[in-house]
Formats: sequence, C-alpha cells, structure tokens
Amino acid sequence: MKQETSRRRVLVVAYYFPPMGLSGVQRTLKFVKYLPQYGWQPTVLTVEPRGYLATDDSLLEDIAGRDVMIERTGAAGPGKLLSRKAVVSFPAERTRKILSMISDTIFVPDNKIGWKRKAVAHGLRIAGNRRFDMIFATAPPFTDFLIGRELKRVLNIPLVLDYRDPWVEYPFKFYPTPVHKWLNVRAERAALRASSHVITTNRRVKELLLRRHKFLTYHDIEILPQGFDPDDFTRAAAMPSARPHQRTRAMRITYAGVFWEDRKPDYFLHALAELLRDRPKLRGRIDAVFVGHFREENTRLVARLGLQDSVSLLGYLPHDECIRELMCSDVLWMIVGDDLGSPGKTYEYIGARKPILACAPEGFIKSTVLEAGGVVVRPDDVAGIRRALEGFYAQWERHALKGPEEEVVQKYNRVSLTGNLVKTFEALLEP
Repeated sequence: MKQETSRRRVLVVAYYFPPMGLSGVQRTLKFVKYLPQYGWQPTVLTVEPRGYLATDDSLLEDIAGRDVMIERTGAAGPGKLLSRKAVVSFPAERTRKILSMISDTIFVPDNKIGWKRKAVAHGLRIAGNRRFDMIFATAPPFTDFLIGRELKRVLNIPLVLDYRDPWVEYPFKFYPTPVHKWLNVRAERAALRASSHVITTNRRVKELLLRRHKFLTYHDIEILPQGFDPDDFTRAAAMPSARPHQRTRAMRITYAGVFWEDRKPDYFLHALAELLRDRPKLRGRIDAVFVGHFREENTRLVARLGLQDSVSLLGYLPHDECIRELMCSDVLWMIVGDDLGSPGKTYEYIGARKPILACAPEGFIKSTVLEAGGVVVRPDDVAGIRRALEGFYAQWERHALKGPEEEVVQKYNRVSLTGNLVKTFEALLEP
C-alpha cells in the first residue's frame, strides 16, 4: 500500500502561488508542502508571478528540496497588462472598488478567465508526460474551478474543488444585472457537477452550497479549516529579535494583513484614541502595530486622531518576519465584517498562542475566537473595542494575559489538516 501511494500524483490548479505574497497563497502552499510527507507528489499549475500586489521569495523556501513541481504559464487578461512590473502598488480603496465593479461587469466569473485556455492547454501537455491521479483546484479566482473542470473532462480523473471563499454569495461580488448573477450560478453549477468532492473552509459556505445546488449531498462537501504551519513558528523563534520598537515598555497589540471593504481600522483607531484621551497616563503604554500595506487614507486617520506616537507601521514583511512580529506581541487584533470569509490570520493568531481581540459579527469566526479564549465585539462597536483594550491592558499589567489552550491550537495544525486532505484523495481512488 505504501509503495502504491508513493507513486500518486496530484495536479494543483492555483492561479495564486508563491512567490506571490499575501494570505491567499498560504493554504495552497502548505498543502503542497506537506502532501509529499503523505506519499503524494504535487505539480502546481500556476502563472508567472508578475503584476501582483506583493511578492515574498522566502515562501518558496518552504518547498525547496521537497518532491514538488511547479509549472508556470504567462499571465492573460488584465494580469498580462500588468506583467511588466513584478509588483504593483495598492490602489486607494475607492479606486479598488471601482476597478472591482468594472471587472465584475466585464468578466465572468472573474478577470482571470483569460488564463483558462492557456492553463488547460499547459495542463494537458504536462499530463501527456506525467500521469496524474487527482486534480485539486483551489479558488478564488474561480476560473481555477473551470480549468479543473476542463482538465477532468479530458483526463477522466477525480476533481476536488477547494473553496477558500464562497463564489456566488461572496459578500463583495458585484452583479450589475440579474444576467451576471445567473451566469455565475450556471458556471458554479457546471463546476460542481464535474467535481468528485468539494472542500470548504467553514460550515457557512457548505450550507450555502447545499441550499443553492440541490444535487449536492451533505457528504459531498467536507470542511477543512484554514490553519497554521508549526514550521513557521519554529523558524521565527530562531530568528534574531524583531526590530526593536521605540516604546519598549508598552503593551503591543498587532494587526497583520491588509484593509479593504468593511475590514478597516477606523473603529479600532477611534476606540484607541478615546481611551488615550480619557486615560492620558496610558499614552506610551499601548503600542498598536500594523504589519502589511497601510493605505494613505488610513495613515491620515492616524494623524487626525493624534495617534502617531501610539501606532507603529511596519509595512509588508516576509512571512517569517510577520510571524515573528505576532510572537513578539502581547495581543493580536483582527476584523472581519461578514460570516462567510475565513481570514487566514485568525488561525495564525491561534498558532501564535496569543490572546485575540476580534471585531466580528455573529458566525463561525466569533465562535472560533471564543473557543480560543479571545474577546469578540461587533466591528463597529467603538465602546466595546475600548472596553476590550482596557481589559487586556489590565491583564497585561498583572502579567495575566493568556492565549488559547493547546488542544484548540492543534485543531488547526496544517500538517494534520493535509493528512485529512490525503484521506479524501485516497477515498476517491478506492474501487
């Protein structure tokens, strides 16, 4: 059985893959990293990493020396227009929203659809020289699912679809007409009918799929949550101390990631400003650290609230350095405005074993953070955020801050989550 398993190969369709950065690549990267440990050789079908918002060359070190192959094609569609630059700058949020609406009006299911023909052709070409047992397509972009569908039609092997976010019900998807929504529903239905199994990161997305597509059964969809890689924390712990901050005698509360749509720092910053205004002795005793791209409009708000001496902006950091910052923090903060997305930072926060302050609505993220011993308030509850900050500060002064229990932490270990994925693969290959 072991010899047979060791010869199994999976073709991974993933537009976003390192050295592209940001959180969207982490789940795929870690599955690919640990699949060989379970006897599966992954081949990643992706694009040349050009014209993206961030790059992190260190991420590819994760799979260096492992039994992993990467096949890249050139970009297509709007990505091709941006491919002259390795990295493009973050647009202002208003500009990003307008561009997103234009994109959703022109392209179905997304602006990566121009990559489909090129990816399918390349996938079939490499399949002519390398036998695959499985196709694993992860989205967004949901063009990846359509590529997986076409490859399955020709190769006649099982297709597993991995929903990192919902498709039709994605909260920030723009449908200018009912026809646009119908076209997306039709495309999703076609991809799901071609699939052999479906994976989602949370129960809410599973429920939405079962409600919309009645041909699916409960057992057709499996939940594999986001997670953290213990190797990341081992490497980060061995790194030299993180860059020293000016305020060394302060409680450090850190946010890692980008702000967009309803995920914005405004309410948190207002709460911090109110707290420091009413308790001026705390100024210099609380350091709000932001790791990641911080838009100009966010920087202006910091200045307007007089928080320059209480906020540290570190910019985008390589992933290991980001993890190091989490480990050097006292409290970790996050915000999510809906109950559908699965921010990867949630699980890396848990992996950091730090107390979590989450601004989140009712839903699975709230439940996850509460299970990890964190505090949850509504995203727009300035008074609630302030009370939470005061509570964490009081605990910090008493050296009483406490992270999640180890039993909770290990639920999100990416090594074991990859093992669960392999069980799914092997079940689909059983006679």
